[in-house]
Amino acid sequence: MTVQAPRRRRRTALVRFLRNWRTWPDSLSGLWRRSLRFRTLVLTIALSALAILVACVWMALAIQNDLFQSRRDQVVGDARRATAAAQATLDSAVQSDSAQVRSVMDSVRTTLVQQSASQRVAATRIDDAPSATAPQDFTLGGADWDAQISDALRERVQSTANAQWWQSISLPDGPGDTSPGIVVGQQLNVDGDAYELYIAYDLSAAEQTLLFVQSTLWIVGLALIAIIAAISWFVLRTVTVPIADAAQTSAELAAGRLNVRLDVHGEDELATLGRSFNAMADSIQTQIAELAELSLVQQRFVSDVSHELRTPLTTIRLAADVLNDHRTDFDPVSSRAAELLHAQVQRFEVLLGDLLEISRYDAGSVQLELEATSLAALAEDVVESMHQLAAQHGSDVRVVAPGGYSPVDMDPRRVRRVVRNLLGNAIEHGEGRPIVVTVDSDQDAVAVGVRDYGLGMRAEDQERVFDRFWRADPSRKRTIGGTGLGLSIALGDARLHGGTLAVWSSPGRGTNFVLTLPRRTLDVDVRSPIPLDPGEDALDVLGMTQPIDVSANARAREEKR
Repeated sequence: MTVQAPRRRRRTALVRFLRNWRTWPDSLSGLWRRSLRFRTLVLTIALSALAILVACVWMALAIQNDLFQSRRDQVVGDARRATAAAQATLDSAVQSDSAQVRSVMDSVRTTLVQQSASQRVAATRIDDAPSATAPQDFTLGGADWDAQISDALRERVQSTANAQWWQSISLPDGPGDTSPGIVVGQQLNVDGDAYELYIAYDLSAAEQTLLFVQSTLWIVGLALIAIIAAISWFVLRTVTVPIADAAQTSAELAAGRLNVRLDVHGEDELATLGRSFNAMADSIQTQIAELAELSLVQQRFVSDVSHELRTPLTTIRLAADVLNDHRTDFDPVSSRAAELLHAQVQRFEVLLGDLLEISRYDAGSVQLELEATSLAALAEDVVESMHQLAAQHGSDVRVVAPGGYSPVDMDPRRVRRVVRNLLGNAIEHGEGRPIVVTVDSDQDAVAVGVRDYGLGMRAEDQERVFDRFWRADPSRKRTIGGTGLGLSIALGDARLHGGTLAVWSSPGRGTNFVLTLPRRTLDVDVRSPIPLDPGEDALDVLGMTQPIDVSANARAREEKR
């Protein structure tokens, strides 16, 4: 039972594979893309088969031509000797009357049959008014000479007395069958009368020899293809198995299993490659361990410093609040200093909170507090809370929500922080133009997009927009008081929900941030219901057909500084 079970499974798999013949092209195409061994083996067999086919065809044609030419020369020489012997018999005989002429002609027929290797002989008078003693035409072998011999051959034989001509013909060979042959024609002089003499030779033996040689060539060619395929498979397996092992090991190494290594045997190039790969893996594992330890130390340092700063910062904030409350009692210089101290202490407190949040993300200790929340209602609340700030910057914030009202499990505090950050950046960089907040959803995800029509960013700036403490234009001051960590924290919040935060921007046309959250946390690679690229006619939606002149704004900022 244990021996028959694998056989039965293999037989079942084979039957299933044969039944699913419609999937063969896709399977072979996938195997061609994935397998270096299969691709190389197919190319080797195909090119070898093509080379062997060309060689066999060339050899078959060469042998056929050489065999025909040699046989043709042989029969032409044989016919020449037989005709010469027959003419010599005629020239030496006494031909005084018709009886002697017929006797001599009988001797000529015997001579032609004995001297040639053919039993098919025919002689026909050329002159329509022969002499009285001229013998009758004769035919040996039963061939239909009128149907076999062409008019062109007859004309050439009749027009030249001493020339010899030949022609390829098909000789009858049994009922309905024919065999290849050659007929040789030449004139024969009988007592002053010219005769057309034709001798036909059968080439069936040569044809059988040619068929045997050709079949041998094809059998040998197929055997060579099979041998080449077996050798190629063996050689490729010897070479590609270590390569496949290296590819699988490198994939496992890339997946994070840093302790995998290659089995190295021998001293050849593949063994050297395997040892080098293992050495590289050891180096990478060591460096990653060092970096992980260094990152852990850095995370602990940031966390410890942030916690240690909270107590003195609380004291400083209380003192700053007291001074700010009594700044009207101070002189103008001291009052302005108390006001600046109060503002910077608040900003420092926000920065410290962001640093603590970043340290939690780095340490992997962030936990979501999921609640069923309407993303559209959340976005409207954020827009309402930042209405006064937008009015101060001259920006009109508009909410477009065709979807997103159905509740979705999310951490509302973190999502609200993301939307506030995106809207704050849009207000700060929107150049006083309208801002559109779009909320939409489908069966797989909900999304919110924040679109401004400000200066926009270059392509190289978009790649770094989520970096910590990075600004696209260092010359611009933060008018809202951001810490430079908002987008980095927003990206972490999006990824924590299993979603994405993407950006589109174009100089002079503005920027569009799209936050996409899956309805189910296990879903990956969900498509956002809001397009990231707003399209060429995005400005026309708000009646703004002209983009911002980036160079003019840059010159204005430079002159202001």
